[in-house]
Amino acid sequence: GAYGFGEYGRNISSGNVAGVYRLYKNGVGCGACYQVRRTTNSQICTKKGVNVVVTDYGQGDNTDFILSHHAYEAMARPGTADRMFAYGVVDVEYQRVPCQYVGHKIQVKVHEYSRKPDYLAIIMLYQAGKSDILSVDIWQQGKWVEMRRSFGAVFDMPNPPLGAISLRFKVQDNAGIKWPKAVIPRNWKAGVAYDTDIQLQ
Repeated sequence: GAYGFGEYGRNISSGNVAGVYRLYKNGVGCGACYQVRRTTNSQICTKKGVNVVVTDYGQGDNTDFILSHHAYEAMARPGTADRMFAYGVVDVEYQRVPCQYVGHKIQVKVHEYSRKPDYLAIIMLYQAGKSDILSVDIWQQGKWVEMRRSFGAVFDMPNPPLGAISLRFKVQDNAGIKWPKAVIPRNWKAGVAYDTDIQLQ
């Protein structure tokens, strides 16, 4: 969708995903996690609600979240999903919560749009914690050069460096700004996700 996550954006968190409008933040909101729960009718809805990962942009009917079918159903008590679906739009409350991906650190995926050696686009997957990735820099000709936020969570640049590619991320979390670094191997390929040692909090 609008964030560029592709299949990852449909299947992450067991399909408990959402599109957002106000929380999009020009793409910075991509990958954030929220606890969403209905504020009325405790006979149908659980107190815990559902934790969702923001993977798309959407608006309509003055909504903050457009939940996937699976996530919407997860807000309901067992056996009451049909009654939930009959409402369509419901009042909710929500809060930002840390994303948790057991067994995963951040992956840098070379987006399918990339064309070696003329064009590189990347997107970060498994963005844990409550951190926001504000920007991405690439090491080119002896200095850090900021990549363009192409759309959503996708960063790109024409004519990327040859060989292995060094990146750094400007990350905002509760402790302030951090600059973790990662490397994409010289033989990178479009559509492939590469592991990093980066674990955000």
